[in-house]
Amino acid sequence: MLTTIGFDADDTLWQNESFFRLTQDRFTAALADYAGADHLHERLLAAERRNLDHYGFGVKGFTLSMIETAIEVTEARVPARILGDILAAGREMLEHPIELLPAARTAVTELAERYRVLLITKGDLLDQERKLAQSGLGDLFDAVEIVSNKTAPVYRSVFTRHGTGADQGLMVGNSLKSDVLPMLEAGGWGVHVPHGLTWALEAADPPQDAARFHSLPDLSGLADLVEGLAAPHKT
Repeated sequence: MLTTIGFDADDTLWQNESFFRLTQDRFTAALADYAGADHLHERLLAAERRNLDHYGFGVKGFTLSMIETAIEVTEARVPARILGDILAAGREMLEHPIELLPAARTAVTELAERYRVLLITKGDLLDQERKLAQSGLGDLFDAVEIVSNKTAPVYRSVFTRHGTGADQGLMVGNSLKSDVLPMLEAGGWGVHVPHGLTWALEAADPPQDAARFHSLPDLSGLADLVEGLAAPHKT
C-alpha cells in the first residue's frame, strides 16, 4: 500500500548544484595566484565536510567554507577584495532565479491528484522557502518539511506525521545518500532520479538487492512507476 509521495527539491525539482559549481569556478579564479584549482577544490571540500555539523547544508555554509579556505591557502593574507567577492557570490546564489527541471511540474501535479505529496528538503530555511515560493509548486504539496539532515528516523517521523507511515511512503530524489538509502532503511520506497552534477559529499553506491529501490532517468516516468506500485490513493 502506497499513500504518500515525498519529493526532494534541489536538483530533483529545480537546478541547484550547477550554481554551486559556477561559484566554485569564480572562487578558484579569484585565488589562482595562491593555489591551483585541484588543491583549492580539495581544501574547500575538506572545509565543507568539517563545517557541516556547524553550518548545515546550503549556500551560507558554502560561503563560510569558501572564506575559511581562502584564509587557509593564503596563510591569512587574503585581500579584503577577494573576501568581498566571495560574499557577493554567496549573495548572488541566494538571489538566483529558480530553473525547474524537465517534467518537474507535471510529475508533482499528476501525483498530487491521487496521493499525498510532500516536499522534504534540507538547506538554509529562508533560501529553501524562497525557492519554493518562486517555483510555483508550493500549493501542490500537502506539507513541506525543511530538515537539517535526511536520515531514516527523520523520514519515519515525517511520513508518520503527514502520511500513513514510511512503509507506505515513497521518496524521490537525485541523491542516493540522502533521498534513497535512508528512506529504504525507514521501510519505504526510494526512487533515484540522477542529476548530471552531484556534490561529492552526497556520493553513494546504489543499494544491492533492495526490492523497494527504483531508478528513473528523469521525472517523466514517475507517475507511471508509482501507479504500478500501488493502488490505494489519497484520502
